[in-house]
Amino acid sequence: MSNEYKSSSLWQLILVIPGAILAFTLIISLIAKSFGVADAPAVVVAEPAAATSQADENIKPEATVEVAAADAGPHVDKSGEEVVKAVCGMCHTAGLMNAPKIGDKGQWAPRIAQGYDVLVSHAINGIRTMPARGGNPALTDGEMANAVVNMANASGASFTAPAK
Repeated sequence: MSNEYKSSSLWQLILVIPGAILAFTLIISLIAKSFGVADAPAVVVAEPAAATSQADENIKPEATVEVAAADAGPHVDKSGEEVVKAVCGMCHTAGLMNAPKIGDKGQWAPRIAQGYDVLVSHAINGIRTMPARGGNPALTDGEMANAVVNMANASGASFTAPAK
């Protein structure tokens, strides 16, 4: 008789290890069930009404905020400078996405040559990578025209701002 150990194959290990884990789990669950641990009924404890109302009182906010209606009168168009600082300047100051830089007469000359109405139309409707209204749909046509006058005049044009 040989007392030599034969090495086990990989497939034997793949079958034996999960089988041993499963058998161990079944044995533990049977022991727990036999002692009544697995079927312990859930105990429901009703909270006293006073404790519930006290908890509600403790988490109640100190104050509430009421927002006033947005109707604060007629809309007043922002100036061109305000619109440029808030919206247009992000791209036109740094020249992002090929936007003509404010003050660069060489970049603005061909655009100014197209005329005021064309520039305002491009600002309102968008052109190439520039979104309509510079990406702010809340701006009015008058505010966009004011911004065009501001940027174009700073870059060599002599447009006049639209009458309000």
